[in-house]
Amino acid sequence: MKITGKGHATVGRAVSGWTTRRWLVTGTSLALVVLLGLSLCGAWVFARSTAINNRLVDRSSPALIASVQLESALINQETGIRGYGITGQADFLAPYRDGLARQKSSVRQLRLLTGEDKVAARDLAEVDGRARQWQARIARPVAESSAPVPLARERAEEGRRLFDSLRTAMSAQQNHLQVARAEARADLQGARTFRNWTFTAMALVILALAGLVFVGLRRGVTSHLDRLSLDVRKVAGGDFAHSVAGSGPADLRLLAADVESMRTRLAAELSFSETAQASLATQAEELRRSNSELEQFAYVASHDLQEPLRKVASFCQLLERRYAENLDDRGRQYIAFAVDGANRMQGLISDLLGFSRIGRLLTEHVDVDLDELFDRTVDSLGLAIEESGSVVTHDPLPVLQGEKTQLGMLLQNLIGNAVKFRSADRPPVIHLGARRVDAGWEFAITDNGIGIAPEFAERVFVVFQRLHTREQYSGNGIGLALCRKIVEYHGGSIGIDHTHSPGTRIVFTLADTMDAGAPRPAQGQGVLPPPARGGGAAVDQAAPSGQLGPVG
Repeated sequence: MKITGKGHATVGRAVSGWTTRRWLVTGTSLALVVLLGLSLCGAWVFARSTAINNRLVDRSSPALIASVQLESALINQETGIRGYGITGQADFLAPYRDGLARQKSSVRQLRLLTGEDKVAARDLAEVDGRARQWQARIARPVAESSAPVPLARERAEEGRRLFDSLRTAMSAQQNHLQVARAEARADLQGARTFRNWTFTAMALVILALAGLVFVGLRRGVTSHLDRLSLDVRKVAGGDFAHSVAGSGPADLRLLAADVESMRTRLAAELSFSETAQASLATQAEELRRSNSELEQFAYVASHDLQEPLRKVASFCQLLERRYAENLDDRGRQYIAFAVDGANRMQGLISDLLGFSRIGRLLTEHVDVDLDELFDRTVDSLGLAIEESGSVVTHDPLPVLQGEKTQLGMLLQNLIGNAVKFRSADRPPVIHLGARRVDAGWEFAITDNGIGIAPEFAERVFVVFQRLHTREQYSGNGIGLALCRKIVEYHGGSIGIDHTHSPGTRIVFTLADTMDAGAPRPAQGQGVLPPPARGGGAAVDQAAPSGQLGPVG
C-alpha cells in the first residue's frame, strides 16, 4: 500500500496493482467455470431424481389409484345387481350403470399406465377377463331380465363364486402395484440421498469459492468502500456539512466525487425545502382562516337574507288584500309569482342555512337509539305515509353515538324521498336494513319507486341539483346533499346501489365508536304501528315481521 498526500490509501504493489475491473473479471471468470461444472453435475442429479419421481408420480401411484377405482366400480355393479335381484326395483340399476362407465374409464387409464409393465398388463387382463365373465353370466342377464328376482335367486351361488374370483384377481393386481410403487419409492429415496450428498458437496465448494472471492474483494475494494461508507453515513445522519473524500481505485474515487456532488445538491435543496415548508405553513394557516370566514359568511348571509324575503312576501300579500278590487287577474298572478318566488327563495336559504350548520357547530355526540329515532321519524311522516298507502319496515337497529337531530334529518330525508318519488302503478314498499361491518354499521334504505338512472348517481348528491321539475315533485334539491354531509360528518359514506330494481337502494355507513353497539332486542322485531291521524302511535304487538301497513 502507498499513501497519497491527502492521507488516503490507494492500491499499490501489495495487491499486485490490480484494478477493481481486473479483480472482478478474474474472480467472475473463475466463479463461472466452477459454477458451470457444478451446474452440470447438479443437472444430472436432478434429471435422475426427476425421472424416478415421475415414474412414481405419473405411473405407480396413478395406477394403484386407478386399480382401487376399478375395484370400487365393480363393487358398485355387484351391489346394484344384487339389490335389483332381491327387490326387482329398477332404482338399484343406477349404481350398476354408473359402475360400468367408471369401469371402462379405469381400465382405459390402467392400460395407458401399465403399457410397458408386463406383470401389470397380465394382472389387468386377468381382472378384466373375470369381470367380463361375471357380467356375462350374472350382471347383464339379471339387469336385462323382466323377472330379475327368480333369475338372481337361481344364479346367486354362481354369482358369489365368480365375484370372489374377481376379488382375488383385483387383490393380486393391487398387491403387485403396491410392490411396484414401494420399489419406486425406495429408488426415489436413494436418489434423494445421493442428491443431498451431491448438493452438500456443491454447497461446500460454493462456500469455499465465496470465501476466496470475499478475501480478494476485501483486499482490493471493500476496505476503500468502508472509508467511503463512513463518510456517507455521517452525511446520511444529518451532517450535510461533512465532506466526502474518495480513495482506492479510480472508479471508487469517481463514486466518491458523485456522492459529494449529490451531498452539495441535497444541502442546497434542504435549505430551499425548509424555506418552502415555512411558506406552506403560512399559506395553510391563511387557508384555514379563509375557510372559517367563508363558512361564517355563508351562515350570516343565509340567516340575514330571510328577513327581507319575509317582508317581500308579506307586503305582496298585503298589497293583494288591500287593492284586490283594483287588480285584474294578471296583476294578482304577478303578485302570486312574487310571493311564490320569495317563499321558494326563503326555503332555499333555509335549506342552505341547515346545510352550512352541519359540521360547523360542534356538539357532543350522545348515544342514539336508532329504533326509537326511526319510530319518531315515521310518526312525523305519518300523513304522507297514510296518504300514499306506504308499507314501511326495518331491521332491528343498533344504538350508535352521534348527533340525534342530524341522524333524524338523515332518516327523514331518505324515507321522505322514498315516499315522494313513488311509482304511480304500485303502492310504496320501503325497508331500512342494517348489518354490522368492519368499520361500524351499514344501512340500506330500499324502495320500489321510480328509481334513479346510473348516470345521475353522483349528481343527486350535489346541492340544488334536481332531476325533475317543481311541477312534478316539490323540493329544493338539497335533501340527498344534506344526507351525504350528515353521513360524512359521522365518519361514513353514502351511495346508490344500482343492482336493485325496480326502485332505489341507497346504502350508507355510520362509524361505530361504541363497544355496545349491537341491535337491542325489541318486541315484534322492529314492528312499527300505523301512524294515527292525530300524530300519535300505538305499538301493535300482532303486526307481522316489522311492517308498517297502509293506513286509512
